[in-house]
Amino acid sequence: MRVLVAHNRYQFSGGEDAVVRDEVEMLRDHGNHVELLEEDNDSIRGLRGRLLASRSVFYSGQSRRRMKRAIDDFHPEIVHIHNWFPMLSPSIIMEASACGVPTVQTLHNFRMLCANSLLYRNGAVCTDCVGKSLPLDGISHGCYRGSRLGSAVITAAYAFHRLAHTWDCVDLFIAVSGFEREVLVRGGLPAGKIAVKPNFVDARATEFAGDGGDYAVFVGRLSLEKGIRTLLSAWRQGKIPFRLKVIGDGPMAGEVRCCAASSGCVEYLGPLPHENVYREMKGAKFLVFPSEWFETFGRTVIEAFAQGTPVLAADLGCVQELVTDGRTGFLFAPGNVDALIAGALRFSEGADYERMRANCRNLFLSRFTAEINYTLLTDIYNKAIETRKLRQLKS
Repeated sequence: MRVLVAHNRYQFSGGEDAVVRDEVEMLRDHGNHVELLEEDNDSIRGLRGRLLASRSVFYSGQSRRRMKRAIDDFHPEIVHIHNWFPMLSPSIIMEASACGVPTVQTLHNFRMLCANSLLYRNGAVCTDCVGKSLPLDGISHGCYRGSRLGSAVITAAYAFHRLAHTWDCVDLFIAVSGFEREVLVRGGLPAGKIAVKPNFVDARATEFAGDGGDYAVFVGRLSLEKGIRTLLSAWRQGKIPFRLKVIGDGPMAGEVRCCAASSGCVEYLGPLPHENVYREMKGAKFLVFPSEWFETFGRTVIEAFAQGTPVLAADLGCVQELVTDGRTGFLFAPGNVDALIAGALRFSEGADYERMRANCRNLFLSRFTAEINYTLLTDIYNKAIETRKLRQLKS
């Protein structure tokens, strides 16, 4: 199959960029021809860059021409859009549809429903804008980077594209969890147009061995919604009998660094290459996943499962689809320091840890390998192709 993948990379590379990279590699490994149409946000600097980005959220003739050239040169059987925001713009969806190419789009976050894409405001989950055709709450609260103007631009752009039926040009949307799909449907997307396909980890990059070490590990973006402050507060109490290793980068890196400098039980390793991250996961007693927003999917959770490492997770969002309390880890109330401490102590209370490790690895092998994911993805592609054929016959 010939697949044209479109993705606007982030300034700080994260899980979404890794998913795109892994999916492209998976498709190529199975003999598919894949072409990448990529953009990045490096040009969004200064007033001119911000104005250009604001315009692109509505429409970009340049991006539309790039999409047309890519389709004319590559002749894709399907276009797979991951992230168009902001520089690729929805104009690439319009062009793919105008060219008659079946199109799918993976929704990695809640940007279609929320100005900041997180459903998170003032340190708590917020669903005020879900289901509203014109979500003015996001504007009044300045949910996009604390800017009412920026929030207004994004809100107006999405309202415009709903009225212009731009999203109707997508044959199938892909949600990465059942929980995300439910929220998207509540937000107004047609249930019949949303397929569920989780993310995956390449089993070749993992190794199941060992019995867990004397430390816990956090891997991810160091930001408030990820539960970093709750995580650090729990370890500062001095009640958890495991060291904490923190891997990642983000706006709260300085706070993590200060905590590590003043506490002998916290170690900040910074961002690490994938192979090093997997090694730290494999050697950990458990991974901590303390997110306090509606995660659409917990990639680091399945990365830990691939190593046979259980997870201590905040019970919120998609987590219950991944972590079964007492079987593949433990759950705790999100944002609750005492509950996190109590959950961590359960790993030292004689639980059947070896059985838990085996459960984690078996769950990974049964649901989250590249082979399983490839079948799910190609089924979605084929359904989108059939949907486009039916649409063309009716027109």
